Amino acid sequence: MPDSVLPAVQAAVTVALVAWMITGFTPLPGRWLRWKMFCRATFTIITLTGTTKDGRTEPVNVYDYLSPGSFILGPPQLQTILNHLVASGRYTRVDGHGRVLSARGEQPVEVRGSRVVL
Repeated sequence: MPDSVLPAVQAAVTVALVAWMITGFTPLPGRWLRWKMFCRATFTIITLTGTTKDGRTEPVNVYDYLSPGSFILGPPQLQTILNHLVASGRYTRVDGHGRVLSARGEQPVEVRGSRVVL
C-alpha cells in the first residue's frame, strides 16, 4: 500500500467524524444519531414550599435530594422526591408551581398536596 493512502484515509475519517459531531448539535431532535441529551431530556424549574408538622412553611430545594452533578429532573423524578420527603416525615405536604421544559415544549406544572400535576 502506498505511503500516501493511510494519511488520506485518516484525513477522510477525521473530516467525516467532525461533520457528524457538528450535525449532532443542530436542531431536529429525534433524528438518527442526534445527541439524546438535548432531544429527550426533561428539565423542571419549580418553586416548592414544604409544610412541617408544626404548621411552619419553608422553601424546598429538590436539587438537594439529587445525586451530585445531576440537573435533569422530570415530573416522575420530582414525584419520587416528594414521596420521600413526605414519607420520611420531614414535611406533611409540599406545594409549588413552575415549568417543565422538554422536547414537547414548555408547559406549566403544579405541586398540590405533594402530587405533581401537569
